[in-house]
Amino acid sequence: MKFLNILKNKKVIAWSFYDFANQPFSTIIVTFIYSAFYVKEISYNEDVGTYFWSLGITITSIFVAFLSPFLGAMSDKKGNRHSLFIFFSLICSLFTMTLYFPHHGDIYLALFLFVIANVAFEFASVFCNSYLTDLSNKDNIGRVSGYAWGLGFVGGLLALLLCFVFFDLNVKNDIKKINILVGIWYIIFSMPAFIILRNANSVKLNSNKNNFSAFLLIKKTIKNISSYKSIYRFLIARLFYNDGLITIFTLGGIYAVGTLEFTFSEVLILGIVLNVCACFGSFVFGYFEDILGVKKILNISLVFLILATIIAFFSPSTSNPKQWFWCSCILIGLMSGPNQSCSRSLMARLIPDQKKNEFFGFYALTGKATAFMGPLLFGIVTRFYNQQLAILIILLFFILGTYLFNKIKFDNNL
Repeated sequence: MKFLNILKNKKVIAWSFYDFANQPFSTIIVTFIYSAFYVKEISYNEDVGTYFWSLGITITSIFVAFLSPFLGAMSDKKGNRHSLFIFFSLICSLFTMTLYFPHHGDIYLALFLFVIANVAFEFASVFCNSYLTDLSNKDNIGRVSGYAWGLGFVGGLLALLLCFVFFDLNVKNDIKKINILVGIWYIIFSMPAFIILRNANSVKLNSNKNNFSAFLLIKKTIKNISSYKSIYRFLIARLFYNDGLITIFTLGGIYAVGTLEFTFSEVLILGIVLNVCACFGSFVFGYFEDILGVKKILNISLVFLILATIIAFFSPSTSNPKQWFWCSCILIGLMSGPNQSCSRSLMARLIPDQKKNEFFGFYALTGKATAFMGPLLFGIVTRFYNQQLAILIILLFFILGTYLFNKIKFDNNL
């Protein structure tokens, strides 16, 4: 009944469909298909491709880390959250479609187009996340966040199935056409959020139109951040474990192709299975989050992500490397959705009133402040050693994040 009550809210449905719209970008472009295509076909060789792709992720992370808090603060100041939300979504869609054009050897052009699309995707996500507290309450915030993540993975799954049915992954031009599909998908399924959430626009904090005051607001928040000790410490912990997830999402497909010799078709099937698991995990754990508590569910996800990373590291050394890597990916799929959903809902539970956009800007900041470190270190280790050894970078980030998270003293109702 609670689930049905949530579904009666058309704004919740529209907001959730935005996850449905943008997930194929993460799944197909960043994680599985285009990343592997860039390394295998556009780059001169796999080691160079892995290094430059990781560099692209690094550039994205730096831009988002430094600019998203200011975008959030200016949005709070001017009340134009919805306009910025639409603008960055459209930019991401457009530049995703332009990824059709680069050919073999166009490593800089392809990387430039990808970075623009990826930065816009992250900025749009900042504003999307800030709607969560408008559309939920303390009793259902976990379910609302979990259902949206789950619906997002459904979107990624369906887009992967369309790729599997309508494109031949043995034909390079067909793989390039997938970028156009993702861009069109993004726009079409974002429309409910664009239209229905327009009346949920943020309220101006005051009438001062001096944009510099937004920067002063950020400075004041940084100065007083010690007043929000739980938020501060949570964002530091998330900074590490989220970096582990970002590295998996951006380089997992590359690892499968480069170290375990997966074909593009096998990577696509892997992506389909991973999204099924992620969808299931998001829906199920979103429900249990409101029963067992967000801290407990988040801890469960972190423990299993550590286990999955260990399996991924040892899989190339086993007699059945692909099968063991499949086990690792299934665990990652089951736990990545709950991890991200619980992190978002925990942040929404902790933020003070009148600072939704600004604090979700800091949420993006800590999600990206060191996010360049994982992919960059992965690329450097791969360049001088190999991809298997680089997996230890991910394991280190998960362990540090888990340790710091469990040092935080939250309220008992979390």
